[in-house]
Amino acid sequence: MSTEQNKPATVPASVAMLRVLESWGVKHIYGYPGGSFNSTMAALDAEKDRIQFIHVRHEQVGALAASADAKLTGHVQVCFGSAGPGATNLLTGLYDAREDHAPVVALIGQVPSTNMNYDYFQEFAENPMFEDVAVYDRTVMTPESLPYVVDKAVREAYKHKGVAVVVIPNNFGYAQIPDTPYSSSSPTDRKPAPLPHATDEEVREVVRLIKEAKRPVIHVGRGIGAGGEKLVELSKKLQVPLVLTGLAKGLVPDEYEANLGYANRAACKAADEAFATADLVIALGSNFPFANLVYRTHEFKFVQIDADAGRFGSHHFLDYGVWSDATSFVESALRLIETGEVEETESTPFFRACVAANQNWREYLQKMMNRESDPLEFEAVYKQINRVAEEDALFSIDVGDNIINSFRYLNLTPKNKWTISALFASMGYGLPGAIAGALSFPERQIFHIAGDGAYSMVMQDLITEKKYGLPVINVITSNASLNFIKSEQDDIAMPQHSGIFLEDQDFAMIAQGMGVEAVTVRSSAELPAAFDKAVEVTKAGRPFLIDAKITDKRGLPVEELEFHMEDGKLVETINANYNANGTLHHPETLEEFFASYDGEELLPMTHYFELEGVEI
Repeated sequence: MSTEQNKPATVPASVAMLRVLESWGVKHIYGYPGGSFNSTMAALDAEKDRIQFIHVRHEQVGALAASADAKLTGHVQVCFGSAGPGATNLLTGLYDAREDHAPVVALIGQVPSTNMNYDYFQEFAENPMFEDVAVYDRTVMTPESLPYVVDKAVREAYKHKGVAVVVIPNNFGYAQIPDTPYSSSSPTDRKPAPLPHATDEEVREVVRLIKEAKRPVIHVGRGIGAGGEKLVELSKKLQVPLVLTGLAKGLVPDEYEANLGYANRAACKAADEAFATADLVIALGSNFPFANLVYRTHEFKFVQIDADAGRFGSHHFLDYGVWSDATSFVESALRLIETGEVEETESTPFFRACVAANQNWREYLQKMMNRESDPLEFEAVYKQINRVAEEDALFSIDVGDNIINSFRYLNLTPKNKWTISALFASMGYGLPGAIAGALSFPERQIFHIAGDGAYSMVMQDLITEKKYGLPVINVITSNASLNFIKSEQDDIAMPQHSGIFLEDQDFAMIAQGMGVEAVTVRSSAELPAAFDKAVEVTKAGRPFLIDAKITDKRGLPVEELEFHMEDGKLVETINANYNANGTLHHPETLEEFFASYDGEELLPMTHYFELEGVEI
């Protein structure tokens, strides 16, 4: 046998690395090439039949897309950037992944090892840049260790539900290393992690606290998972209304009469009012980033039920804590009711009042969504999205007023998938999220909803939809204003708005310049034809953009409603800071306040409290 035949098989280290990622189920990698990443680019070409390179036009878009992809699929996703500016451009998307607990691996280019520590072009000490964002942050030290380190990075990203960073000196990727299996991926990795369960004694104690309370509320987070229908059953049996965190939207049926919606600013009126008057709050599988604001308005007893014991007391001191998966807690409570160990609760005044106030609010939303508007107002846009959306449509929603409006007007069920930049709240998330959704769920209808401020930050990557034939319906609500910030400035004692007005753009014409079909709409009468065209084009496999030129009106700010005791009676008023800059009409009464937002039919929660005899 010849010497050549005796040589062990070898493979470029970068190819071995990609095969590790393939073994973990990675289907595509988002990135923008640079000279310090060329060894990996060569490997991506060699492995193109097994893993797809998605060429975005900005590294931030790649990182945001990887984050969104990980949130939508639950699987590790990968992005990359070259040395120096390519690496720093990734940080926004990586922080989004960190804050929303998404498993993402970031591959970072570095100059060849032979040029390191010589102040070489684009050479930076890159690990320190990622120290805060990453759960795993390593520079590869030898070609042979490259696939091992990447395999380890995937494991750490999954373990910690976070970001793993691997810095790769460019010359290492070209080096030939033994062609042996480097992956530790195993079918056992796919098993769901065991979850804690509440004891019957713990469930009975929570039920006891509910029965003692006069105004109990369950604050539901995404930890409820697939248990939304069961929670509705428990809510009815114990007469406890539900207030949702944003990420729980779609998990509890919107049509349930005691699903009051959302608290704080992206809120529904009855939810804010019920929360502001509750004497018992049960946080069920929820991590509420505005808790230090909303939970401090008044005193109440606080119960926390969470599968992560590390969260106990993070937002409010505990009266009682239960280490348990949210859905299994609900199931245990229903079982105890069924066996007669826990009694159902008769109809309560507080529950009835909340349901009535919620119905009043929903009728207002329906009125606003169904009325004609010229110039166009935002509610009509959501009516058309709901009309054409398929039952399992996927939505990627950007930061700003569209978060508030989506919570209030967008129909979502457990059949849908949707994604937002929840805790980091990075503008420009919507387009990358839609790209990710279209790649990982090609069988679904995809919507991208963004305002003009957020979309302007990333709109160059509309061409990525075109390049890869991603049939996304892009809905841009443009009003030449950073309206979410404008509304905040309404309530600050500053003489005028500052820095929030944008130069308007013809987004449809810009899209057409990229080869993407698009239309501009300026009235509600033009919307049906625009959305019908969007459906037609996307069903043919092409992206479409609707530039909806809406007004910059403010949606009804229910967060401005407040309560206080006056002569032994609960009184509902408007926050004194409302319209502090004098831009809007300042109402003297609640009736004037509601009417200024076309809500003449809206009634304060105190009306329903008096009607039902709620005790304070």
